Amino acid sequence: MRPAREASAVNAVVTSNPVPAARSELSFWPLQIAGWLGYFALNFTAAMGDGKPLHYVIASAAVAVCGFLVTSVLRLGYRRLWPLSVPRMAAGAAAMLVLATLVQMKLYVAIVFRWCDDCELHSVFGYLWYFASMFYLLLSWSGLYFGIKFARQSQQQKEAALRAQNIAHAAQLKMLRYQLNPHFLFNTLNAISTLVLDDRRDTAYRMVGSLSAFLRHSLDADPEQRVTLAQEVEALELYLGIEQLRFGERLKVVMDVEPAAREALVPSLILQPLIENAIKYAVSRREEGACIELVARREDDPAGAAWLDLHLRDDGPGYVEAEAAPNGHARVGLANTRERLRVLYGERQTFEIGERRPHGVDVHIRLPFEAA
Repeated sequence: MRPAREASAVNAVVTSNPVPAARSELSFWPLQIAGWLGYFALNFTAAMGDGKPLHYVIASAAVAVCGFLVTSVLRLGYRRLWPLSVPRMAAGAAAMLVLATLVQMKLYVAIVFRWCDDCELHSVFGYLWYFASMFYLLLSWSGLYFGIKFARQSQQQKEAALRAQNIAHAAQLKMLRYQLNPHFLFNTLNAISTLVLDDRRDTAYRMVGSLSAFLRHSLDADPEQRVTLAQEVEALELYLGIEQLRFGERLKVVMDVEPAAREALVPSLILQPLIENAIKYAVSRREEGACIELVARREDDPAGAAWLDLHLRDDGPGYVEAEAAPNGHARVGLANTRERLRVLYGERQTFEIGERRPHGVDVHIRLPFEAA
């Protein structure tokens, strides 16, 4: 059973989009006209087969027109019942159906008796037969009407649920990616402040310019859209340019991206939080710094599917120390990246974190290869 307020909520969702309602209004009349034209043809051919004269076509046409008008009015009544709960709707529809059947039977009998001399009834059972036949006719019409109506409403509910799911999906992606920006912004502004205090103004100015370029790229990039790996590498170079101003020779970067992999589509800025973690826990904690390496390859499996295989490696202290960081930022960056990949690709992706030998971290990402 459907509560009345649930029906109202459903109707509010459906009527919020005027296009399906207009489409429903337009589709009713062609079906109504076609249905009663079919009834006219069936009634007239049956009468001809029963030996009725040719002018009986007028009676068949009149009965069909009456049925068309009665069911059109009946539809208006059914539409008023639509917001009610199912039991109240069923009771109201049954009462309207009986009333419409009585009207249609009276019109049918009046028309037929006028055009058919031998059709007069001599007992109450004849009237019951006419009532039953008209009831069956209008019951069939009502079944089709409600069936189409419920099917259309179900489709509209599915479309509304899909739109809501897409909105939630987009909001989740934005949240997962933009949640990381404050950490990076805080670290960079803190570094700029330190450079200014150390009277390294030229370096601070360059860092401000690099930060502006990276933030502009970050804000322009839509978290729902994907970019080529070549564009992702360009964004990483903007970010790494800022970090190299902070760490100088302590930060070493190796980009090993084969040409075939550069056109692969990846989520925008998916690698930035991983490199941020590597810098925070591999470079900044060691006096000698560390080397960060990005390796990208296209791989084809025996089944013929193509994959983009990414490795982001560093030679820092290792994943265990980063995972044990008191502020938990490493866990936030890794968890958000894992969740973004899960939302975008479902089970068709791999995100693994392993230890390098003799020390360091290897983050492995495997995605379906889709070219731009």
